[in-house]
Amino acid sequence: MMKLGAPAEPLCCLQLTDFEPCRPDSLKLLSFNIQVGIETGSYHHYLTKSWQHFLPANKRKLALMRMAQTMSYFDLVAIQEADGGSFRSGFINQIEFLARKAGFPFWFQQLNRDFGPVAQHSNGVLCRYRPNKVKRHKLPGILPGRGAIFLYFGEGPDSLLVVVMHLALSKGAQNRQLKHICELIGDHKRVVLMGDMNTHAERLLNVSPLKNLSLQPVAQGLQTFPSWRPLRGLDHILVSDCVKVKQVGVLDIPVSDHLPIAMEIEFPQASSSACS
Repeated sequence: MMKLGAPAEPLCCLQLTDFEPCRPDSLKLLSFNIQVGIETGSYHHYLTKSWQHFLPANKRKLALMRMAQTMSYFDLVAIQEADGGSFRSGFINQIEFLARKAGFPFWFQQLNRDFGPVAQHSNGVLCRYRPNKVKRHKLPGILPGRGAIFLYFGEGPDSLLVVVMHLALSKGAQNRQLKHICELIGDHKRVVLMGDMNTHAERLLNVSPLKNLSLQPVAQGLQTFPSWRPLRGLDHILVSDCVKVKQVGVLDIPVSDHLPIAMEIEFPQASSSACS
């Protein structure tokens, strides 16, 4: 049993070198809550670096460069807590910046909370493959500002639906949001759900509305938060039971207050186009 306050045992740690270059039969996935490029290595940083949520910081671009280097190993990256280009980010659209620095030809942004020139709270996706279709959906909640991006790859029975999300903090709001997501998914068979879901996998798979989606069990030891002492698994990549998982794990790259989670899945030819 893990002692309270002790670092979680890295049961499922992966290295970037575990991921081979672009392959037509494989899709390498990464989900990363980037906390608008604020490097957080301790609880007291939430106080001492809180000003960076409102004001620009010189070191922010260096943190983004480290993130881009990590993202460059993957084929599809789900990003949460990005800034879409406001004063605090130096008017840099962080999703576009990461796409260009990591060499992604396609990127998509969902602006969830628009505070004009002060802050542009966004989700984002970076892709090496062109989706057949992209849809952005607002998620229900008492407070606005949560959303999901739906990306459709291929057509027919081998088509793949990837859903990128950032869920609310309360269990009630999460259930309403997941119910809405399930309704949007409908009878799609091959599904990948990615993002900061703000709750542990056991609840998502056994108690939440996702329990009816026939998702695979989650590997143990996938704690992602806080990055300096990961005790909780809040970030997830969940896949349908018909999707073949080649590897899954957490990357020990403490740039944000969340560690990124990575997965490699089998990617049918019918779902993909040529690598860029």
